[in-house]
Amino acid sequence: MISVQSLRVEFGARVLFNDLSFSVQPRERIAFAGHNGAGKSTLMKCIAGIQPPSSGLISAPKGTRIGYLPQEGIHVRGRTLWQETESAFGETLALREKIDRLSRELHHLDPRSSPYAEMLEEIGGLELQLDATDPARMKPKIESVLKGLGFREKDFARDCSEFSGGWQMRIAMAKLFLQEPEVLLLDEPTNHLDIGTQVWVEQYLINYPGAILLISHDRGLLDTLCTRTIAFANGRAEEYAGNFSYFERESVLRKEIQLKQYESQQREIGEIQRFIDRFRASANKATLVQSRIKMLAKIERIPQPERDDAVMNFKFPPPPNSGHMVAKLDGVTKSYGPLNVFSGFDFEINKGEKIAIVGPNGAGKSTFCRIITAQETPDAGSHTFGHKVATSFFSQNHSDELDPTLTVLETVEAAASRESAPHARNLLGCFLFRGDDVFKKVGVLSGGERSRVALVCMLLRPANFLILDEPTNHLDMQSQDVLQRALTDYPGSVLIVSHNRSFLDELVTKTLEFRPSEQPRLFSGNITYYLDKIAEDTPRGNVPAVTKVVSGSKAAVPVIRNRKDQRRQDAEAREMRNKLLKPLENELEALESKIAQLEAAQVTLTAALSSEVTAADPDKLRETSNAVSNITTALENSYSRWGELSDEIEKVKRKLGIEE
Repeated sequence: MISVQSLRVEFGARVLFNDLSFSVQPRERIAFAGHNGAGKSTLMKCIAGIQPPSSGLISAPKGTRIGYLPQEGIHVRGRTLWQETESAFGETLALREKIDRLSRELHHLDPRSSPYAEMLEEIGGLELQLDATDPARMKPKIESVLKGLGFREKDFARDCSEFSGGWQMRIAMAKLFLQEPEVLLLDEPTNHLDIGTQVWVEQYLINYPGAILLISHDRGLLDTLCTRTIAFANGRAEEYAGNFSYFERESVLRKEIQLKQYESQQREIGEIQRFIDRFRASANKATLVQSRIKMLAKIERIPQPERDDAVMNFKFPPPPNSGHMVAKLDGVTKSYGPLNVFSGFDFEINKGEKIAIVGPNGAGKSTFCRIITAQETPDAGSHTFGHKVATSFFSQNHSDELDPTLTVLETVEAAASRESAPHARNLLGCFLFRGDDVFKKVGVLSGGERSRVALVCMLLRPANFLILDEPTNHLDMQSQDVLQRALTDYPGSVLIVSHNRSFLDELVTKTLEFRPSEQPRLFSGNITYYLDKIAEDTPRGNVPAVTKVVSGSKAAVPVIRNRKDQRRQDAEAREMRNKLLKPLENELEALESKIAQLEAAQVTLTAALSSEVTAADPDKLRETSNAVSNITTALENSYSRWGELSDEIEKVKRKLGIEE
């Protein structure tokens, strides 16, 4: 579908990638991997036609639609949510508008005139085109996609300008999903999504009919969805025939092999060079020396494998000892005007516990964090800290409090304790500040870079109670691994607001869920356990059902969130389909091929029957007439069987719950 040939992208002296070539086949799922700044987003912009490459060619068949979802920068205003997403069906809406306009004009024409007949015929043709686009599925599909992405019915009539940046990205995503381009380019699509919406998006993309190119720091999504990975590093791109976990394993193996080959070649080069140096001045060895010099020149040098950039041994400063109870809420109530966040809420976190905080935006997660850290006072109830509790709170707003006149290194060293100060430079390297980056002024950094500086400052302060609000939002995979390992070994207590399932799953032992207008619920397990439990509760009505839109279908079907049950249900459905439907479909396919052959033969024989040569030969005329008669009979029987098979297939599909 897409062919990338000898692509080169450079910015001044910096080469992002050179001589990059690969192709994208229909329905392929390809992950772009590599640290931030390696060129993933730039390549995606090149494929989308937003940024021209320095050299090379990107081509696609005529009519191929490419849809691109950037990380940020989308702002829609002046249209309601429904109008904006409905515009995805531009062709259908244009046909409807033209039919309505022509129908109005038709009333002013004389029914007996030729313009009336011509316009009536044109309207009929347009209505056939409209039927082919299946307008009946437009409204339910828009509703299903919007609800799957977390919008409520009362949001449909709101102006898009009323939604925040994260929700603007959801609007853009909904429109892309409804357009169903042949190639979907997604740059960090789950960044602004809660866990429930992430599950819905993952299921949607699994069933998406087109090809998908994906950039994400969500290891779970990459592993579930992608079957091929292109990794970018140090101006090069390498392909791996597997998902992200396969890429991680295989890249280590490739580096080991390359290192052995490099070392072996260096030994060989060293031996040749020593021979040359030893006998260069010897006249009777001149021929041998010249032979070795030529041999050395012909050797194709294996490049030395680059070391991983991130330092992987960070540990938190030893936290001060605290009592068993770290923080406690008793009967806490909090409201903002008519909005009741929670009422009579009890909660306690003890020493060493690591708890994930999940839920949709606006459900009360940030309010809870401010109350549990005593930054905000509840309307009713009490908050208590345990003995010798020292808190450290990371929020996205903390980046705004950094001094813009200091360098990155000065900022971090000022925040570090005496024990942790020597590790400041290494820790900055772990979180993507390498080389001269540490001497940049904070004032010139992007929002994401400032957030990473604020995170490093927090990690270097001794504390026994950490509260982290979306700590992985601006981190690449290596940095996430550094933070995850450090938090796993951390002996203090941790509350983490995050939607990163793979990051949380290995770390937390409890999950605290917030939902609008509901009391928070605590689950004694990690994110996978939490998702399985709410999937079990869904049929009993405890949690609103989440729907999955199977791309191209006319209706939504429920998602079974328990993955084991989902796989079993899918396997049973495939088995039933293969048993009942596959034989009928195979027969229908063979019959359609036979009908096509018979129709072609009928055309050829009918033409021969009317030719002068056949008419002049009585035997040939009789033989051709009989052949035409036999083919006509065979065709009639085939058409009859085709109709019977089509009816049988429709009945079986209805029985299996399969819709076109």
